[in-house]
Amino acid sequence: MMEQAQLALEPLSGLIVIDEIQRAPNLFPLLRHLVDTRPGQRYLILGSASRDLIRQSAESLAGRIAYHELGGFRLEDVGTEHWRSLWLRGGLPRAYTADSDAASHLWREQYVATFLERDIPQLGIDIPAAALRRFWTMLCHYHGQLMNYSEFARSFGVSDATVRRYLDVLEGTFMIRLLQPWHANVGKRLVKRPKIYFRDSGLFHTLLSARTAGDLATHNKLGASWEGFALETVTRALGKRKEELYFWATHSGAEVDLFWQDRGKNWAVEVKYADAPRITRSMRSALEDLELEHLWVVYPGDKAYPLGDKVSTVPVGGELTGLNYSMDSSVRPNRKNDTLGTTT
Repeated sequence: MMEQAQLALEPLSGLIVIDEIQRAPNLFPLLRHLVDTRPGQRYLILGSASRDLIRQSAESLAGRIAYHELGGFRLEDVGTEHWRSLWLRGGLPRAYTADSDAASHLWREQYVATFLERDIPQLGIDIPAAALRRFWTMLCHYHGQLMNYSEFARSFGVSDATVRRYLDVLEGTFMIRLLQPWHANVGKRLVKRPKIYFRDSGLFHTLLSARTAGDLATHNKLGASWEGFALETVTRALGKRKEELYFWATHSGAEVDLFWQDRGKNWAVEVKYADAPRITRSMRSALEDLELEHLWVVYPGDKAYPLGDKVSTVPVGGELTGLNYSMDSSVRPNRKNDTLGTTT
């Protein structure tokens, strides 16, 4: 049908869905013409993530297109009581709904292979599958850490430019998140390298060969895995663009895992893999230096409680969607029902 796309699309009306658009990027100029000349047509375009494809669509359909990132399952999709399964298996639907952890791991292994061997070449990216898989696996050791391009390049045996290119591919296909540092001048030496996170915890565990909750519990990347899962959960709950989210760290050791601004105020999240988090010197430093309106500590517990003025805990399995608010100065933990208070 797409061989004669204009003849096929011109007579249609209403909502028209086109899937796998990455296989026919030359359709964008035609879609621009149809949208401009046929007001009765609306298009829903689906396809694999590609930064070049998004750029091309933006150029061809400027002022006529809006984007929606369709990620995997969120906590509110599966039920917050199932956060442990979502953490282990990740949010890809077939991985999460598999009959067993073993079946989920097998599906994710096949997904990784298909992504590297079919999807990447289809996006016009010429990188050998074996090389990219080895690169992706090595990134596991940097998950939740500062990215040192030169160090990684030496370990992988390539140039800094190649490392940045491979990272650009994985970030552009929504496999990893490069979280940039906040550079506000607070009179201290600030960390200026990005942090790297795997966006889907299930794929991270696949590349670690952590098949079960028991495997994960004894793995030396347990804390890093939890940090990445919790931050991705919070990030999706906030609904903000990646350009609006940062981490903050000083060379003296003070840091917060997630920082953003909203309505002229500063807010932050710290992630702790602990039964009962406590306020730390680092948190106090962040409160003062960043002039935070509030700092939430996300942890794997089941109850929210205050830690101090402008600091409170919130369980990742609780009302974490409370972070998706219309902000004002009244945002505070709701002690009555132990959830994060919101305003509307």
